[in-house]
Amino acid sequence: MKIALAQLNYHIGNFEHNQKHIIHHINLAKEKGADLVVFAELAICGYPPRDFLNYTDFIERCDITAKEIAKHCVGIACILGLPIKNDILEGKDLYNAAYFIEDGNVKVITKKALLPTYDVFDEYRYFEPNDEFKCIMFKGKKIALTICEDLWNINDNPLYVSCPMDELIKEQPDLMINIAASPFNYRHDEDRIQVLSDNAQKYNLPLFYVNQVGAQTEIIFDGGSLVFDEIGEVKAEMKYFEEDLQVFDLDEVQHVKNKYPAAPRAEDIEQIHDALVLGIRDYFKKSGFTKATLGLSGGIDSAIVCALACKALGAENVMAVLMPSKYSSDHSIKDALDLVKNIGCKHEIIEIKEAANAFDSMLAKPFTGLSPNLTEENIQARCRGIILMAMSNKFGYILLNTSNKSECAVGYGTLYGDMCGAIGVIGDVYKTQIFQLARYINKDVEIIPENTIVKPPSAELRPDQKDSDSLPDYGILDEILFHHIELQKGSKAIIAEGYDEALVHRVLKMVTQAEFKRYQTPPILRVSPKAFGMGRRMPIVGKYTP
Repeated sequence: MKIALAQLNYHIGNFEHNQKHIIHHINLAKEKGADLVVFAELAICGYPPRDFLNYTDFIERCDITAKEIAKHCVGIACILGLPIKNDILEGKDLYNAAYFIEDGNVKVITKKALLPTYDVFDEYRYFEPNDEFKCIMFKGKKIALTICEDLWNINDNPLYVSCPMDELIKEQPDLMINIAASPFNYRHDEDRIQVLSDNAQKYNLPLFYVNQVGAQTEIIFDGGSLVFDEIGEVKAEMKYFEEDLQVFDLDEVQHVKNKYPAAPRAEDIEQIHDALVLGIRDYFKKSGFTKATLGLSGGIDSAIVCALACKALGAENVMAVLMPSKYSSDHSIKDALDLVKNIGCKHEIIEIKEAANAFDSMLAKPFTGLSPNLTEENIQARCRGIILMAMSNKFGYILLNTSNKSECAVGYGTLYGDMCGAIGVIGDVYKTQIFQLARYINKDVEIIPENTIVKPPSAELRPDQKDSDSLPDYGILDEILFHHIELQKGSKAIIAEGYDEALVHRVLKMVTQAEFKRYQTPPILRVSPKAFGMGRRMPIVGKYTP
């Protein structure tokens, strides 16, 4: 049996695009001699459809699209993920399901049993869990078909009380197929491979796994579809961050060594870079936009975002706006212009001194007798926000936010100023990782000016301002934040790791107090195991500080 894995980029709710794309790859797989082509979880509608699933028409269009696709499954079978109705009154109204289509008809329906509700997942909000398990007979082989999470209940701390493969193995299947929508984070590829390998070993079966690729707002899918033999050895590893279709012979997977070359797996910082480029590109393409703008300060954060945007959209489609204040240094303006020269994007220079002075004048009476403080600094940042949104409105640019994760975590940013934008490009990238990204981007030729990388970070909103005036050293700060956010440790556990007690309490208090700001920021491209946004849900007015 020859099995094609179709690793595709779907568009949520774009049934015409998804249908055309799937049919094209059915025909391509047929040309390559495949007997069966496998598509990802919820391929028909895209993942995650979220509350689109509450609309009857949405579910009906999934069914109509699947039936149209089925007409093309003659001479080849396919496995296709989609939401379907639950005809039983009790329970949720839908199943997360997969169709097995052969000879133009749906022959078998498999339903997902384990419905994740952690991090970015919220499937039990919509779907009823499956409790009936049956293998699929095709070309003399029994296929144990599962959907994503159904294979993840295999670790030392299982989240579920049952395991679908424990039921399916009773029918003595010949192979496993798992269709998935497994989001990217820079630590996930190794975990994913280990979990799938453990399944192949436990059940002593070859395993074919297909994942999506592409970005859906803040969630990024990295592809990396996999094939394992019955002892859990990786036999094939498909491309990362790209669409891919490959055909595998079941007998060769089981008996031939080194038949299918594995795609090289990149280091973490390269994965983050590629994920962010894909995230920007898909956000614009799927939203119907082509041009971006951002504030370019001469600092490393905005330089990184500008470089990523030019890579994703083309330098000709990026407008960098330099907005020097009366405190901006000459070298910051030069650094920004050097980047523009290196990268070839468009730029404008719009000084904010006049606007900031106008606000100072307007507020002189109510502020009489009060010394300048953070208020005046924030006014300058908001002047920049107004300018950037004006450029967006006038020219149709989409504004990219340039705040990093360290700043987002502790609230080091101005609402309606430097925190505005349509998509947060680096809001899940710590400052220490930002420097690594700069070095990676410069690996072949200098794009980010060297002075931008080595100079002390500063918002330049008051004389001689440095980030270190307000924040701990980024090296220590990011370590504490990682323990707290990604590893979900409270102050006692972090202090026990050897960090200064007063500093830990200070940092965690800043994180808690900044929650109201994060609720008002744009969606952030997710590249870490725990990103701000839909995967981290904290109350704003809660009293508790971990």
